[in-house]
Amino acid sequence: MNHLSIIKDIKAKKFEKIYFLHGEEAYYIDAITDAIVENALEEHERDFNQFISYGKDSEPLSIISQAKEYPMMAERRLVVLKEAQDFKGMEDLLPYFESPSDQTIFVVNYKYKKYDSRKKALKAAAKNGLVFNSEKVPDYKLVDWMSDFVKSKGFGITPKANMLLAEFLGNDLSKISNELDKLQILLEKGTTINEVHIEENIGISKDYNVFELTNAIAVRDVHKANVIVDYFTHNPKATSLVPIVSNLFNHFSRLMKIHFLGGQSRDILASSLKVHPFVVGQLTNSAKIYNPKKVAANIAILHEFDLKSKGIGNSTFTEGELMKEMIYRLMH
Repeated sequence: MNHLSIIKDIKAKKFEKIYFLHGEEAYYIDAITDAIVENALEEHERDFNQFISYGKDSEPLSIISQAKEYPMMAERRLVVLKEAQDFKGMEDLLPYFESPSDQTIFVVNYKYKKYDSRKKALKAAAKNGLVFNSEKVPDYKLVDWMSDFVKSKGFGITPKANMLLAEFLGNDLSKISNELDKLQILLEKGTTINEVHIEENIGISKDYNVFELTNAIAVRDVHKANVIVDYFTHNPKATSLVPIVSNLFNHFSRLMKIHFLGGQSRDILASSLKVHPFVVGQLTNSAKIYNPKKVAANIAILHEFDLKSKGIGNSTFTEGELMKEMIYRLMH
């Protein structure tokens, strides 16, 4: 069951007695928790029937006591344990998980990691309620996730704008949704979000970013690559060597795979490389420019500069000087 199905049931007032929400992706956990808080009780019922505590400051007996209380002038009570990853007494809640109150919705908000599936508390929660494992969206599915998210809000987004956001924000869904929500406040519904909107409202340059640098190196556009690196040198807040090396390593690793896979269809390559089909054409063209020997050499160069970016084997060069030397060696 995905988070949208769970939220749909919550909005329809179909509640579970227990929601044990855990996993690496905080965005879904918070979205479900917020939906429960918004829909479980009417506003006038919350003063006497809603209890929200935080893991670090909570005691098992207090939580069980709150969960077992009868609702006052309401159909149900709501007990939420937030930041439950900091709570030390989860297994002490086992008696409640084994016999939960019919009049209480108990929510465990356990973020940034999975709860041990071997533990009795999780098994009891699954038996008498709902357990949701919130998994990270893989990098190669991030573009599709953003497209679906934007579409669900009544907007569109261009492939380039999508890639810019993915490169700049990574797969932190909370951060991505916050930035996209800002755009949706500023733009008219039905707008297709493009790189100009991204630059003007989020502050990611449409011309000078890691994504554009990778594209320039991919097609061996020496002039454009040097212009972008010069911009980075004079605007150190724009990026650093670490994400540049990471992105280029991903690029040349994919080129190596293309050389070994040879002559496959775009769909097969997209599946094998775990990238969006939109990217496959660019990678295939780049593989024609960089033969396997040069790709292997470039991967070794990137490893060298990864170490230098962390201070290993470099005591005199600035980050800007390292960038310039690295891109020269990658393209020559």
